[in-house]
Amino acid sequence: MAATGAGSPGRLVQYVVVRSDLVHKLSWPLGAVITQACHAATAAIHLHYGDPDTQRYLAELDSMHKVVLGAPDEAALSGLSETLTQAGVAHKLWIEQPENIPTCLALKPCLKETVQPLLRKFKLFK
Repeated sequence: MAATGAGSPGRLVQYVVVRSDLVHKLSWPLGAVITQACHAATAAIHLHYGDPDTQRYLAELDSMHKVVLGAPDEAALSGLSETLTQAGVAHKLWIEQPENIPTCLALKPCLKETVQPLLRKFKLFK
């Protein structure tokens, strides 16, 4: 199966949304925040491993596409998780243990055009 080009219909993307306040207000080390995103992305892939889109995404190993967005705080992240759940979009909200702190979420790989409207208010993570 040939990989589709960027922006063309059928492009699979895994979105990861990270709380930016962890770095900018709560002074978490950047490495710790990146680790949270890795946990969420891996968990979303694991939970939806049998999904055809996930399998196609993994089959195109050298051209996987991820987009990392920033949520301003815990409330925005939790609100997004509720919105995604209501819209039927499979994702994993990562809650760091034992502190029980929601830190980020990752969607299962999906078609960019189907989820982008739900993520429109979130900007690239900085």
